[in-house]
Amino acid sequence: MSSTNPKTYAPVPSKKVAFLGLGVMGYPMAAHLALAGHQVTVYNRTTTKSIAWCAEYASTSAPKHAETPRLAAIGADIVFCCVGNDDDLRSVTLGADGAFAGMAPGAIFVDHTTASAQIARELDSAARTLGLRFIDAPVSGGQAGAQNGMLTVMCGGDQAAFDAIAPTAMAFSRACTRVGDSGAGQLAKMVNQICIAGLVQGLSEAVAFGQHAGLDMLQVLEVIGKGAAQSWQLDNRGKTMVAGQFEFGFAVDWMRKDLGLVLDEAKRNGSRLPVTALVDQFYADVQQMGGQRWDTSSLIKRLK
Repeated sequence: MSSTNPKTYAPVPSKKVAFLGLGVMGYPMAAHLALAGHQVTVYNRTTTKSIAWCAEYASTSAPKHAETPRLAAIGADIVFCCVGNDDDLRSVTLGADGAFAGMAPGAIFVDHTTASAQIARELDSAARTLGLRFIDAPVSGGQAGAQNGMLTVMCGGDQAAFDAIAPTAMAFSRACTRVGDSGAGQLAKMVNQICIAGLVQGLSEAVAFGQHAGLDMLQVLEVIGKGAAQSWQLDNRGKTMVAGQFEFGFAVDWMRKDLGLVLDEAKRNGSRLPVTALVDQFYADVQQMGGQRWDTSSLIKRLK
């Protein structure tokens, strides 16, 4: 993320916050918190990235880095987190070096990882035992949304805790909404990924069909984008599919992780997801083609 940022931040009281995990999402999310005037301490498993982040945002409110999640969390009003999966989340929250061990009673842990609803409920229970509060808050908007501070955040947890963190989270968000109790944020993100899986497969088939039929697909996409077929995927990925470009942040490996969470939850709650299960297998095909790091619109590669 460039240190020159066009986002205008709503005036909110400065908070002492921590951010755990400086990946493609966490790095710019933490940056927006610093640029909005919050005092940010960062932790990343690779310390050199934490040091680089602090150097890049040295002109903000004295950013710091910590060697462990516990040290990052000491004194923080809110601890934000964005890591890879359930196991990563446990590793940065629990145990002697976990964030929970450093947080003061009443502090709030906000998890932006796309993880299972079970881990959200597990950590909510553990936090309550320690006098802490926990919000599961997965995000949608991808790398571009994180860089532009325009993520959509789906939150599960206590209303009062949500009300306390929402103004601060708006530093990197376009919308931050509580959708229910603990775990509901993760379930809402699963709904989001089910929608995306079907939309991207449909768009892939449409573009491939039009190309095989000899149509000017850039023109066709422009036309149908003004009608009932319009979607974010069509507007943002249709042209890049036509161009054969698949380097836009949200990798196939990550989507398969997310769809695995969806399909596991569906088994528990009795949902039937035939299209989602099929698209998950199509993404497995893309992985076999060497497309693990291609973005999700690479489904069209199967159809060429």
